Amino acid sequence: MTDVTIGRFSADDGVELAWHEMGEGRPIVLIHGYFSNAFTNWIRYGHARLIADAGFRVIMPDLRAHGESGKPHEAASYPPDVLAADGFALLRHLGLEDYDLAGYSLGGRTTTRMLVQGARPRRAVLCGMGLDGILHTAGRGDYFRRVLTGLGSFERGSSEWMTEAFLKTTKGDPVALLHILETFVDTSRAELAAIDLPVLVVTGAEDDDNGSGEALADAIPGAAFRSIPGNHMSAVLKPELGQAIREFLAA
Repeated sequence: MTDVTIGRFSADDGVELAWHEMGEGRPIVLIHGYFSNAFTNWIRYGHARLIADAGFRVIMPDLRAHGESGKPHEAASYPPDVLAADGFALLRHLGLEDYDLAGYSLGGRTTTRMLVQGARPRRAVLCGMGLDGILHTAGRGDYFRRVLTGLGSFERGSSEWMTEAFLKTTKGDPVALLHILETFVDTSRAELAAIDLPVLVVTGAEDDDNGSGEALADAIPGAAFRSIPGNHMSAVLKPELGQAIREFLAA
């Protein structure tokens, strides 16, 4: 797409990271999910265009180990909470102080980690994420660890086979992606209760991969909840995802 630009910057530890950008106006940072990238999560199905057309500068990083960003294989490049640290590095690089922040799945968890560490967006949107996936990250990566260590061995049509097929479409690096699983950090109920800015939680009606989105909204004072069609994977394909984010940001 000719109206999407790409930029690069260095993370705190020197790893080169990339971000994609579309539109002009108020900045909104959109963080994609695990195994995915900015193009697949936000651009391919029209969400970024929908939000940009409402008067937003849509900034979409490729997380470390994903997309156009660096994919180091050394375990030392994946300390706990490194994705949140990379998010703060992007904000500093772009000089963003008045902005909005949103993420899907792993991006929703990363957004949460940034919020509890002092990020102050005007509004935040947590998509494809439930309360269990925020409170208890231990074991959350077991399914993906099994896929990444058993590539080529799964029965055609199985959940693992389809996840591997998705990995191939995004040209994922199995070694780097395995390391990402070691970066997850739990967020406590007390930390969620201390979030004091407008938050919207959006999940697919059939998405229980990370627990209840409604329960996550209940744990954040004043947060709203919105259900959209689909499960954890298919909700990303639905225009309702971009519409929910756009309407909340424009309210």
